[in-house]
Amino acid sequence: MENLALIDSFSEFKDDKLIDRVTLMAILEDVFRNALKKKYGSDDNFDIIINPDKGDMEIWRNRVVVADGEVEDPNQEISLSEARKIEPDFEVGEDVSEEVKLIQLGRRAILALRQNLISKIHEHDNTNLYKQFKDIVGDIYTAEVHHVRPKAVILVDDEGNEIVLPKEKQIPSDFFRKGDNVRGIIESVELKGNKPQIIMSRTSELFLEKLFEQEIPEVFDGLIMVKKVVRIPGEKAKVAVDSYDDRIDPVGACVGMKGSRIHGIVRELGNENIDVINYTTNTQLYISRALSPAKVSSIKIDEANNRAEVFLKLEEVSKAIGRGGHNIKLAGLLTGYELDVIREGTLAEDEDVELTEFSDEIEAWIIAEFAKIGLDTARSILNQDVQDLVRRTDLEEETVLEVMRILKEEFED
Repeated sequence: MENLALIDSFSEFKDDKLIDRVTLMAILEDVFRNALKKKYGSDDNFDIIINPDKGDMEIWRNRVVVADGEVEDPNQEISLSEARKIEPDFEVGEDVSEEVKLIQLGRRAILALRQNLISKIHEHDNTNLYKQFKDIVGDIYTAEVHHVRPKAVILVDDEGNEIVLPKEKQIPSDFFRKGDNVRGIIESVELKGNKPQIIMSRTSELFLEKLFEQEIPEVFDGLIMVKKVVRIPGEKAKVAVDSYDDRIDPVGACVGMKGSRIHGIVRELGNENIDVINYTTNTQLYISRALSPAKVSSIKIDEANNRAEVFLKLEEVSKAIGRGGHNIKLAGLLTGYELDVIREGTLAEDEDVELTEFSDEIEAWIIAEFAKIGLDTARSILNQDVQDLVRRTDLEEETVLEVMRILKEEFED
């Protein structure tokens, strides 16, 4: 009964750890054999009988009867007089099977046995957990916020598994409270010691691609293909889509009537601005579409260096660059080309002055900051709002005001 009672107490792990009874019994046998080796030096002559249906177990030790005084290995042999205490008609040379009770292993051995069992079950759980989540890397997963730390949010799923959402993999506008449901993709599963660490991401391009699959039936069914996704998480994204069926408008299907289909995705991503464009193998057309909403006049491509000069009218330059330079950066990432904006001046040459002409009054790094957002002439800067320039560049307000003062003096003169 001691064996049965111990198994019953061990079986509580089955309910907590979602481990099937047959596996539990296999782990039990392994653990008991280790205990027997420590106690008797070997487990070769022991039979462990486990009944997974009933959940009971018996341990039997098999020994050979030898004459009194001739026992050399107490684990393998038993004296005639000791054997006859078990059964009075035993003779020398016969086999004796004797049941081993747990209490014979000793209290300390039983405690160690229990600890070993817990360790083995945890090891089994961790292996299964690693395999379970390794199989769904790249898939969308939902879990609940358990607690919020400065560098990560710790999530727990319905099965009690812990998932980590690091700060750098959160959208900047994300704000979570305990109990909130959070969606993201399982980005990686790593073994930290023997314990798997499951990492979720909301900033991955794959998360946006999977949201398209989840929210847009034609993408899910394979009628529309997401060719490429590029993102500045929480700010802006560009998604190139295509369809083998000419009757399907891939952009229209993804966006939906008045943006109805894409609205849920935008909301999930903290109001990230998403441009959906038609993919094409025509490089010039692809670059032109990627720079939307700007209207491109012409494009000169340098295939050897993966560069393209994009010619734009003056009023289109700021649209092509976008707030903070996001639009042109994403267009470059989407197409794989480094894009250089070339202004097509609509003003007479003497009505504007290249910013580099002021290099004796304005430092080169400040001129470079303006150039990053497509502003390379005096008037192109004077036509901008001060606060907007501060937001779009790494310049202080005082610096921007000083530059504008210098430029204004030029035209006043």
